[in-house]
Amino acid sequence: MSHSTAGTEPTQPPPEDDHAFFGQPRGLMTLSGLEVWERFSFLGMQAILVLFFADTVANGGMDMDPGTAASVSAAYGTLVYLVSVAGGWLADRILGSYRAVLYGGILIACGHYSMAVPTDAMTWVGLGLISAGTGLLKPNVASMVGKLYRTDDERRDAGFALYYMGINIGAFAGPLITGWLGEHVSWHWGFSAAAVGMTLGLIQYVAGRRHLAGRKHAAEFALAPDAMRRAVRLIIGGAVVVALVATALALAGWLTMDRFVDVLTVISVIAPIVYFVVMFRSPRVTAEERGRLRPYIVLFLGSVVFNFILFQAYSTMMLLASTNARTEILGFTFPASWYASALGAFEVALAPVVAAVWARMGPRQPHASNKIAFGVILGGLSFLLMVLPTSGHADDTYRMAAWWIVGSYLLLGLGDILLETSGMSATTKLAPKAFASQTMALWFLSLALANGIQAQIVKLYGEVSNPAYFGVNGAIAVAAGVAMIAAAPWLKRTMHPVH
Repeated sequence: MSHSTAGTEPTQPPPEDDHAFFGQPRGLMTLSGLEVWERFSFLGMQAILVLFFADTVANGGMDMDPGTAASVSAAYGTLVYLVSVAGGWLADRILGSYRAVLYGGILIACGHYSMAVPTDAMTWVGLGLISAGTGLLKPNVASMVGKLYRTDDERRDAGFALYYMGINIGAFAGPLITGWLGEHVSWHWGFSAAAVGMTLGLIQYVAGRRHLAGRKHAAEFALAPDAMRRAVRLIIGGAVVVALVATALALAGWLTMDRFVDVLTVISVIAPIVYFVVMFRSPRVTAEERGRLRPYIVLFLGSVVFNFILFQAYSTMMLLASTNARTEILGFTFPASWYASALGAFEVALAPVVAAVWARMGPRQPHASNKIAFGVILGGLSFLLMVLPTSGHADDTYRMAAWWIVGSYLLLGLGDILLETSGMSATTKLAPKAFASQTMALWFLSLALANGIQAQIVKLYGEVSNPAYFGVNGAIAVAAGVAMIAAAPWLKRTMHPVH
């Protein structure tokens, strides 16, 4: 254990921290607290983003048709998670995890403050800053959670479940605040609330830094000084060149919104393929680590399928709720964006139950691959459920009962807990040591690919019937989950000793 000396801070938390937070390391509270506010801001903004895009200019929106609004919203999500690759690399080689998360949070806050300015230009600037900041923060804060535990610590999955509960407290609260402000005052007031939330998250993160394991001022696998200077120059120069080229192409009329979405989708497909190839061929990856990467590809694809469904809770499901679902329960009228809070509420309620079940079962709990498969199946069922209330109508003027969407989000929320907690936990276990933060970034690349595919598929929303749209997508997800269960014997054998 490291101890402080004069003028320095310890790089490891005090020994008494190990069981200080519901039997978990105290650092889990600091990182979960950060994620509460980061998700408050990110998902609070996401809940109203597609509605803002689709609303009329007279109401302060951008007047996109529903399919385009959903596609652009998905493309933004694709960009967010693509940048996570750079975020993982910067943490490993230049910044270190603590500073990467701190700087990422600052960029996110600046992005939300930019979106609070009611101009189209500042909206795009804000989305760019949020994308860059989230790419720095997300892969590295999850990696920092993994560093709080030994690989064989049976508290690990339960700890990730509690961490994910913190995420979903923010996911629940964010849409309530931003949704009410966005639909009752103005969309940009909703974006302002997201900015305040991220600022509060940064304050508590810095205040609790002494409880974080492995916190260093230098990167764990830092580049040599000369190489680091070259890398910094290349990063800055490359960013400037890309910005200039994109601006020139946009002014020339070639880089349209549709083409930008298509480019991001192509990159989201190519990036994980390249990344897997690099890790498989790296001399710093041992034969044993390489063997555990093979089953990880299956977990990666499971994440893609599930998150393709999950992310539509903030796009097509929001559009469906705003046009074809009642926004009244027991006489109380609420904004359509509040449906997004139902997802967070279910995950807040169910996460501690799942954590307790895993802790109680100990070594008898299902294998990580089966947990992920069950999550994928539940995601598919959440879409199949929507076939029932959207079928048998003569036109699109019907209004379904609120409980249909709430029920869909219940299935989706439970699936999300099973998949994301087990997926993030398995990633930190299966990661080659030399690619620790970057392998977590690879998990987020599965989210980029899910969004990239979504950005194309959601263009069909409104073009085909709602029963066909939700039915086909849901059936594909269920089939993928069943296939993962069938592959469980091979996955258990090749992922050993990971459970």
